[in-house]
Amino acid sequence: MKNLVLGMVFGLGLAGAASADPVTGTWRTAPGDTGGYLHVAIAPCGSDVCGVIQAAYDKDNAVQSDYEHLGKKMLWDMGANGDGYYSGGKIWAPDADKTYASKMSLSGNTLEVKGCVAGGLICRGQDWTRIK
Repeated sequence: MKNLVLGMVFGLGLAGAASADPVTGTWRTAPGDTGGYLHVAIAPCGSDVCGVIQAAYDKDNAVQSDYEHLGKKMLWDMGANGDGYYSGGKIWAPDADKTYASKMSLSGNTLEVKGCVAGGLICRGQDWTRIK
């Protein structure tokens, strides 16, 4: 019985730690050149966080259920550095089919996501908005 209780407490502690990362949730990307945007679900993957394309929308907010990249990883290996900063990961830009070094910073319900080249010296980013 003692082992069962300890196991339950330990399991609950791990579940709480995994869900405690403030960046986890679903995020709306900034609109692209055509006005469309994505919903990206960010969740723990190992000791880091990863993001998977959950849904795609056109400029009129219509769901694009035939979007070819649904379910694909868009960001991965993002390690938490504390105070809402993440780095060491990669981000894939589906429109260009290119992968970049990435870093993120969280402020409230806004996530600044950057893709970088030249060892992180040149970065381009966009703000994502938390939707849940």
